[in-house]
Amino acid sequence: MFSKILRYGSIIAAIAGVFAIIGIARLQAERQMPPAGEPPLPPAPKPYAQAVSATGILEALSENVAIGVPQPGLVTSVKVKVNDSVKSGDTLFLLDDRDLRAQEISAKAKLEVARAGSAVSEAELSKVKSRLARFSAVADPRAVSRDDLETLAQDVAVADARLAAARAEMIAAESELQSLSLLMDRLTVRAPRDGMIIQVNIRAGEYAAIAPKNPAIILGDTDRLQVRADVDEQNATRIRPGQQGRASLKGDPSVTFPLQFLRVEPFIIPKVSLTGAGTERVDTRVLQVIFSLDRPENPPIYVGQQVDVFIDAPEP
Repeated sequence: MFSKILRYGSIIAAIAGVFAIIGIARLQAERQMPPAGEPPLPPAPKPYAQAVSATGILEALSENVAIGVPQPGLVTSVKVKVNDSVKSGDTLFLLDDRDLRAQEISAKAKLEVARAGSAVSEAELSKVKSRLARFSAVADPRAVSRDDLETLAQDVAVADARLAAARAEMIAAESELQSLSLLMDRLTVRAPRDGMIIQVNIRAGEYAAIAPKNPAIILGDTDRLQVRADVDEQNATRIRPGQQGRASLKGDPSVTFPLQFLRVEPFIIPKVSLTGAGTERVDTRVLQVIFSLDRPENPPIYVGQQVDVFIDAPEP
């Protein structure tokens, strides 16, 4: 009796499972997504009959310069702000140098002691030399013994050696002072070249690290810009020096501008998503091609903006 119940129950469960599968299939069919509509913006048209398309990002000419710090420390003053034009050697910001200034006070005191010691040694040498000269000028050999003359000559040699040691100590103290001066000057971070301040990520009172998440200051020449285009490695063989290119803004394909070829960086690298994070990589490798362009007045474009790039590259 129990075996019959178990057998019939299994048959009923199987039939119920079939009906459940059919019901789920119908439900999914009813929920089928409608067909995709037209994109909100038409894609940028290709300006060339045969072109290689790429994604690019705008950079300052000669690339953006990420200003770092020579050593970690407290920022005492920031001398620039965004959009400031700077020349090579201009002060950007200052780091706390009070510990070095304290060492400088001690080094100056050591230098004064060394100078005084050198002066004393020089006076002693002059004194001993004068005494030796007087004894040597005595004509009567019975008045001054040979041993006295030899002793005085040895005293001159010792005084001369002491003077040399005192002068060496003075030079060492001067070198220490110069070294501290160079270290203090190193804490004044200066512009490595002419350009404009694009971004400032540090403030007075903040602690500057050697390897921060964001550079302290970004400097670049924004009078002219360049585009770093990522060409898929499958199309890398179609790229040649001197090829023409055009770029269009993402989100507004009607805005296009010509590009002038600068160089090809001959090293295939893993593609990095254009978000600024070096850890965001996708499963492809790219060849980077660099173009320059004159910055248009209207509409304005900005460093870090993404563009669609088309390169005039006929099929091989």
